[in-house]
Amino acid sequence: MRAFEGQFSDNKPIQRNKDEKRRLLRELEETLASLKAHASPSLRESLKTRIQTLKTELAGR
Repeated sequence: MRAFEGQFSDNKPIQRNKDEKRRLLRELEETLASLKAHASPSLRESLKTRIQTLKTELAGR
């Protein structure tokens, strides 16, 4: 079965507005703060990277 135009499986980045980015940033920061001590370092690093990316995107606008 083929995908139609605009379907989520088009492998395109999700476009978020400023409010959605702020909400996502808050959720990611809460997730990072609530991680247990035994959480993998790679997970922590990926969360920190995503948080930093969102902060720079929000500061640039």
